[in-house]
Amino acid sequence: MSSFSELDLSASMRANLQKLGYDNPTPVQASALPPALQGRDVIAQAQTGSGKTAAFGIPVIEKLDVASFSVQALVLCPTRELADQVAKSLRELARAKDNVKIISLCGGVSIGPQIGSLSHGAHLVVGTPGRIQDHLRKGTLKLNRLSTLILDEADRMLDMGFEEAVEDIIGQAPADRQTLMFSATWPKAIRVLSERYQRAPVDVRIEQADVVSDISETFYELSPGQQLEALQALLSTHQPDSCIAFCNTKQQCDEVSAALNERGFSALALHGDLEQRDRDSVLVRFGNKSCSVLVATDVAARGLDIKSLPLVVNVEPARDSEVHIHRIGRTGRAGEQGLAVTFCTPAQSHKINRLESRRGLAVEWGNTAELLATPLKPVTPVMKTLCIAGGRKDKVRPGDVLGALTGEAGLPGNVVGKIDLFDFQCFVAVEKSAAATALKRLENGRIKGRKMRVRYA
Repeated sequence: MSSFSELDLSASMRANLQKLGYDNPTPVQASALPPALQGRDVIAQAQTGSGKTAAFGIPVIEKLDVASFSVQALVLCPTRELADQVAKSLRELARAKDNVKIISLCGGVSIGPQIGSLSHGAHLVVGTPGRIQDHLRKGTLKLNRLSTLILDEADRMLDMGFEEAVEDIIGQAPADRQTLMFSATWPKAIRVLSERYQRAPVDVRIEQADVVSDISETFYELSPGQQLEALQALLSTHQPDSCIAFCNTKQQCDEVSAALNERGFSALALHGDLEQRDRDSVLVRFGNKSCSVLVATDVAARGLDIKSLPLVVNVEPARDSEVHIHRIGRTGRAGEQGLAVTFCTPAQSHKINRLESRRGLAVEWGNTAELLATPLKPVTPVMKTLCIAGGRKDKVRPGDVLGALTGEAGLPGNVVGKIDLFDFQCFVAVEKSAAATALKRLENGRIKGRKMRVRYA
């Protein structure tokens, strides 16, 4: 299949795909969409960034009976970040149909508002296994009308210890459902899960080369303790407006981000210990170019909606080759050239050896002395983020915020960047030179006719 026009899609879905810029199907979409639209089970091996959300989202939306206000599809995701991104993509695809209600159910936030949302009904639920189980136990989520179950990044869910939870949830779904399973790797546990819960699934395999062909990689051998010095040298050399630096522990994330900030760089840490509100703030500020460096554990390796990422750095080698591939797969997307750099001490060289064995190709080593001689030149973000204490639940829309800034506040529209709306707060990026003016004018002005608290994020 080389075009979406070859598929038996509704006219409204075709028009919506065109509007969303879906010109030609990606390899996973070309292989998975035809059987999925026929109602068959599918098991697909595909990396992050391969377009898999549309591969299951299009058939799910097409199949929905909007008149029946019951949960007809459930997407299970390993992390809140991925669930949020999947829900966002599904909402875009659902513009092809009127009145589709999509709810995200994840841990880390209060369950009360989720129960309230479910009480009004939903067609499609996206969530993490633990929180989905909570709602099933409480009886606030019912799967008796479920027709499609999707396991997204199934291998990651099993890695994170969700196997029992996933099996419990599958056990409560109707036996005659369609099951779509997407996994970046192909371990035995995934094959067992498929054999147990899928019916004659169509097997789709997408080669990694289809996804990360625009990445150049360099490795540097360092003495222990030189990682921070090498990282700041690398940032000074390439001056990326966005970079993810991967660490293996939460403590290392905090230490590296703090040290970079002390040296004049703009860095934020992302790991599992952050509260949901803090995670939202970190991801918004990184995504809207108010922060240049995201120092993250592997929770950030998949599912984050980060476009145009020119540089990925492994502060230490990943624990295995699969994780390494997921990390570097964050860069070099959508035809853009990306650079992936890995730091390695002599004691960690066995990990690089394993990577070379898997690829059947020697890695390329950079000149460490030359790198470390780079003069310090911190990257400074062009944007600053304002946080407004009003969101979706207060009926605030992005247009209201933009109007308040360009109307009453009198700022030119071109200094306003990305606007991210949440239930009870809103983030807006403003060019740094105009941020103080924007803050002052919003503090003294009104949004939707109301005074709202505003602060720097």
